[in-house]
Parts: sequence; C-alpha cells; structure tokens
Amino acid sequence: MCGITGIFDTRGKRELQRNVLQRMNDSQHHRGPDEGSLHLEPGLGLGHRRLSIIDIATGQQPLFNEDGSVVVVFNGEIYNYQSLIPELQALGHVFKTKSDTEVIVHAWESWGADCVKRFRGMFAFALWDRNQQTFFIARDRLGVKPFYYAVLDDGMLVFGSELKSLMAHGGLKREVDPQAVEEYFALGYVAEPRTIFKQAKKLPPASTLVIRRGERVGEPRRYWDVRFTLDAKLSDQEACETLTAKLHESIRLRMIAEVPLGAFLSGGVDSSAVVAMMAQESATPVNTCSIAFEDPAYNEAAFAQTVADRYHTNHRVETVQSDDFDLIDTLAQLYDEPYADSSAIPTYRVCQLARKHVTVALSGDGGDETFGGYRRYKLHLMEERMRGALPLGLRKPLFGTLGQLYPKADWAPRVFRAKTTFESLARNSVQAYFHSMSLLRDADRQALYSKSFKSELQGYTAREVFERHAANAGTDDPLALIQYIDTHTYLVGDINTKVDRASMAHSLEVREPLMDHEIVEWLATLPSSLKIRSGESKFLLKKAMEPHLPNDIMYRPKMGFAVPLVRWFRGPLKQRVRDALLSGPLLESGMFDPDFIHRMVTQHESGARDHSTPLWSLLMYDAFLRNVMGGNGAAPGGTAGQERHTPAAAGAWAGA
Repeated sequence: MCGITGIFDTRGKRELQRNVLQRMNDSQHHRGPDEGSLHLEPGLGLGHRRLSIIDIATGQQPLFNEDGSVVVVFNGEIYNYQSLIPELQALGHVFKTKSDTEVIVHAWESWGADCVKRFRGMFAFALWDRNQQTFFIARDRLGVKPFYYAVLDDGMLVFGSELKSLMAHGGLKREVDPQAVEEYFALGYVAEPRTIFKQAKKLPPASTLVIRRGERVGEPRRYWDVRFTLDAKLSDQEACETLTAKLHESIRLRMIAEVPLGAFLSGGVDSSAVVAMMAQESATPVNTCSIAFEDPAYNEAAFAQTVADRYHTNHRVETVQSDDFDLIDTLAQLYDEPYADSSAIPTYRVCQLARKHVTVALSGDGGDETFGGYRRYKLHLMEERMRGALPLGLRKPLFGTLGQLYPKADWAPRVFRAKTTFESLARNSVQAYFHSMSLLRDADRQALYSKSFKSELQGYTAREVFERHAANAGTDDPLALIQYIDTHTYLVGDINTKVDRASMAHSLEVREPLMDHEIVEWLATLPSSLKIRSGESKFLLKKAMEPHLPNDIMYRPKMGFAVPLVRWFRGPLKQRVRDALLSGPLLESGMFDPDFIHRMVTQHESGARDHSTPLWSLLMYDAFLRNVMGGNGAAPGGTAGQERHTPAAAGAWAGA
C-alpha cells in the first residue's frame, strides 16, 4: 500500500521542477512512511511513498524494466503475482525483484493495455513507456484504490492517490463544480468520475487511459464490468460449498505479507466470516480488533468477542467515547473533498487501533453489496411488488398526492413513517432507489440551494448518476439492478473512499476479500433468491457460514457502524452547528438559502424533526471550506487558494 503522484507533459518534454514533485509526494507521506523516491526525466516526473508489505528488501519504486525504458509507480496489491512471474519469465522477462510491482512493467511489455485483465487485486498505477512515448494509467475493477488526475491549462497532466497531491502542485484551479456539490448533498460523496473541482477527475473503477505524447487526452476505457446473468443452476448445498471454497482462496491470497497481519472484527456476519476463514488458514492465532461504543444502541463488542473466543484470536478492543466528534476537521483534511458518511469517525478509530498491532488488516467490506445485505434492499423489493401491481400512470398521481399530504413523522414508530414510501411508489424503480438513497430529497435540495446556485446547476440532478449506471446494468431483476447501481456508486464513492482514507491516515493497508472480482462475478450468476430469501438477507453467505459461526451472530438485526448524530446536534454540538451553519464560509459562499438552513437547525434542536443527516452534510461541507479551501467560501466559478502553498490551502495531510 502506497501513495503515488506525478506530472506528465502531454505536449512535449519540458523540464519539470523537482521541488514541485517533491511537494506533491510529501503531501502523501502518511500513505507510505517507510520510503519516498522520485524519478524525473524531460517531460515526466513520478513520485512514490512506500508502505513496505511485500519484498521489503528490493521492492522500491519507481520501478523499471530491464533496460529502464518502462517505469511504474503503483499503489495496491496484485494478489496473483506469484503465478504471473513464471509465465512472464517464460516469455523472456528477467526479474530483479520478488515484488508484485515488477509484474506490472513486464505484463505491460507483453500484453499492453490488456495487462490489467490478468491482474487480480486492488491497484492504481501510472506507467511510462519511453520507447512508445506512451503514458498509461489504470485502476482496479471495484475501485478499491483511488486515482485522481487533471490536465492543467499548460498541458501538464498531474495525478495522485489523493486530491491533495494535485492541489500541492499549485497549478490546479480550485473552481468548485456545481454538479459535484449537487451529487454531494444527494449522496454524501462526489460520484466518479467527478471531483469537487471542475478541473480534476477520478479515474473510474475498471478503467484505463492511454495517453500518447503530443496527442489529445481522451476518455478512459472500461476493461471490466460485472454482469448479473442470474442463470447458474446450483442447489443450495452446491452454492454453499462453492462459496466456502472461493472465500478460502480469496482470503489465502490476501494473507500474503512480510509484516504483521490481522483483521477487523465488528461482530457482524461479514467480518466474522472473514475471521473464521482466516483462522482456518493460519497456523497461529489471528490478530483481531474491535471498537466498542459507550452507547449500547451502537455497541456490537459482545458479538465480536464471541467470534474471537471461538477462534482464539489475539483480540483487542478499545471503547470509543460517545462524543467522539473532535475529528471533524481532521476528516476534512483527510478526504480533501466533501464527504458526509459519519461512520468515518469509528472507521478512523478502528484503523488507529489496528495499526498499533498490525500493518495489514482484512475487512468484510463489500459483503452487503455482493450478498444482498442492506435493509434497504428488502424494502426496495417490497416496494417493487407494489409498483408491479399498478401502472405508473396510476401510481404517480395517487402516491404522489399521498406523499405530499402525509406528514414527515420522524418521531413516530417506523411503521407510521410512510411519507418516504409513498414518495417512492410514485416513481419508477431507479428514481425510487435514488430517492431512498438521497441524504436530502429532491425538494429539500431545491430548498437548500440559493437561486444563483440553482442557475449554476442548469437543471442537473444527481439522479442522472443512477440513471447512467442503470442503463448499463443489463438486467431488470429488481435486486440485481440496485446491486449493480450500488457497486458503481455507493461502494466506490462511499465505502472504499472511507476505508482508504481512514486506513492510510494511519499507514495501515486494508484488504477486502469479499470484493475479489472472481467472487463478485460468480455471485452475479446466482439467482437473487440466493441472496434474499423469505425476508432473510445474505441468505447464501449465512447458510455457508452455519458450520463456522453461531446463529446468534448471523441471524440478528443488522446494527451498522453509526454515531449518535441526533443527540450530538441537540447537545454537545448544538452551538458548533449554529456557529458553522448560520454564519461564516458556508453562508458566505452564496450557494445556500440561509432561511432554509435556519429552519432545519431550529426544527432539529426542538425535536420537531430529525435533520441530523443533512445537518452533518452541511457541517462537513463547512469543514471542507475551512480546511481545504483555506476558509474561502467562494461560490462556484471562483478559484480560491490556487497560488497558496500553506498546508491547509495545499491540502497537506494534518491527521492526528
């Protein structure tokens, strides 16, 4: 696990300033504290920060082929590198190291851009082939590892593992993209390929980009996608046996390391399954760690301890205070762009705990998307049955009217909170799923934005993100469709982003065996009845794990990794919310309607409404303005802080 950065002259071979590349590389020191190296030649600069995991002695980067004509900087792990080495040696390649990084340069020489199809792992890399005058960038299939890039006005392409390295260059315009802001307040993150800045992009998952010097920079090309065929003919028993074998293989590959290794153990079925398989693959006790919460409504520590006891792991637990909200500014500095998932706080803490004992940790991330674990999936399927009973022409006026008339009853028992359901039933499937996933609904976002900002948006809505992916899904199965959407949106933009930044803040490598692309492909061939059956989510995973885990671990209500926002905003954070949202950079930006924000704050404080999620989104946007934009609340169209090189303005990491 590392940090990569660099500069490529798309127009010629202009000399690059070493101090600029050094500054970009240093901004990501936290991602690789073990070593840092640069490579410069006319028109090219590559930087690398190393967290040593595999081939500690000789795996330094930037890494070259035999004659020095091909060079790569790489972040991630190629888990099948040991099987690729002899294949490449048989083709005549000579290896100087035992690292997975060297596989990339030789694979490029033999297979070109298609080399990525041979890699099994999590990766983001940039490669320069001097003989072909070709610059090549790539990202793994599920978007586990990040890759940011921008083509500047002078034709220089800058890139990095984090947006802060692009900002550290000094040439990136910090012009906020209004459409990115719309996506953030709808989804809680800025969706690929957009970033918060107009000039910068994220390389989408499963994509490559070939750039030949002197030619225009084109669009990325997708080299892989998951296809939900749902056509496998397997009995439940056969499916369980196949899944167990695939989990063993995926976990075995991810246990290759030359440094201390362990696992997160939350007490949920995903992380518990990973630990159970690890224990069976390991000759020594597995290192596990958990976060306990003071508030019993969020505390799963007892369930984690049950699994730890069963497999005799070296288990560590730390209790997080219920008012652990001092990380707000730290998170803004880590994520570089607005990010509103409040579970980033406990994720940061569990990574901090894990790093005290291990350098690599396996997680259960991706299990909800691939196995059908979210509660919202079951609700969506229930709504789909109702949508199927009435045509849209009848549903839209009937349930649309009911949705308008029915009160927003946040205080009432869940069975009486029908407003969102009515609103969803008045929409088609994709629109309804977007509605249920939105942090602020369409009407609330329209009320939040100022007239001038709505004019900047020119009618754009974040719903287009879901519609774009749905059009490529290739399935009309209700569950498969939303799993496909989540795999391309929530998994990448929220889950993977959260884990990458939180872990790298502590120089910890996290590996996700449930996101192995071969497992994802196989699960997509199974009928949806093996994922949700008779109201039971993750049916197949739970059945497969019955010999390995107690039923009270698997068949219990899902808790999640939440924090008590509702109470915070009515108690210890009450004044901070008022100070941040009712004055200062947020309102000075001119993007928001102050009356609407004031009304949300007042209603939440009084207990009349639960606005904790939108208030947290606004609080994190304020933190972005203060910590990344240097306190400059310029509206879209401004280029705040472009020439500054102070730590805050350049986005240099300042994590605890």
